[in-house]
Amino acid sequence: MSIVQDIRTAFSRRDNALNQLLLINVLVFVFLVLVKAILWLSGFQGYFGNVLRQFVLPSDLPSLVRHPWTVLSYAFTHEGFFHILFNLLNLYWFGALVREYLGDRRLVSLYILGGLVGGLVFVLAFNLLPTLRPYAVAGTPLLGASAAVTAIVMGAATLLPEYTFSLILVGPVRIKYIAAFTILISVIAINQGNPGGGIAHIGGAILGYFFIKQLQRGRDLGRPVQAVGDWVGRLVTGRPNLRVTHRSRPAEPAAKATGPRKPAQDEIDLILDKISRSGYESLSKEEKQKLFKASQQ
Repeated sequence: MSIVQDIRTAFSRRDNALNQLLLINVLVFVFLVLVKAILWLSGFQGYFGNVLRQFVLPSDLPSLVRHPWTVLSYAFTHEGFFHILFNLLNLYWFGALVREYLGDRRLVSLYILGGLVGGLVFVLAFNLLPTLRPYAVAGTPLLGASAAVTAIVMGAATLLPEYTFSLILVGPVRIKYIAAFTILISVIAINQGNPGGGIAHIGGAILGYFFIKQLQRGRDLGRPVQAVGDWVGRLVTGRPNLRVTHRSRPAEPAAKATGPRKPAQDEIDLILDKISRSGYESLSKEEKQKLFKASQQ
């Protein structure tokens, strides 16, 4: 089937991480919708809870021990159409921004770590805070990509706080204010009957902020995620580890030395002048990358 071939092609590419994250969320959603419909038509709709339990993150520790994979699978699981729609829209908008500046591997790392930290904060809060402990006893689950997406939103806002999105009916808004509004909504959710989701969002936001701050200091928190991803990729494709050796070469004169060139101050001044005249969105991809490199010096 052409659809199956299209899916295989999407996952075979290494420069397509954003589309792959979107596609995984959609595939899990469609799978659960089909299973629910089949069970309902066959008169076994009561068994859908058992299926869903394999994907969502439980708040009680005994269930979590029996389903450890749910610390990650919940971040790709949705039930409601509007739930997945808004999550994937935010993932697409802010994920494209993060991917443009930091690349595919760091986008995936931010998503995975945001989901893991959001889930960890959720489990700890429900088992340690007396107010939330009754929810854990009742087995309240967590599902949805919101914590992972919030990590990406906060990461984008920390990386480029002055970047502007044009929102329908609102107009241009700097993403630092969008991130602040996202946090406010999460706090409101805690007070309005959805403490699990709100707490997980805040956990994801904290991870997104520290991920970018550490990256700007030269420390990539996503390296363990990237290493695991490389190992899984080699396991699936059967490709062996590649060992790269370098032959010693005579030292080149300083004038011919190669390596990543830091943007010259004159270039940065010209880019800043362009921003003042035409706005940040007028910059090319190369100019944005030069400006980001200069900010790390």
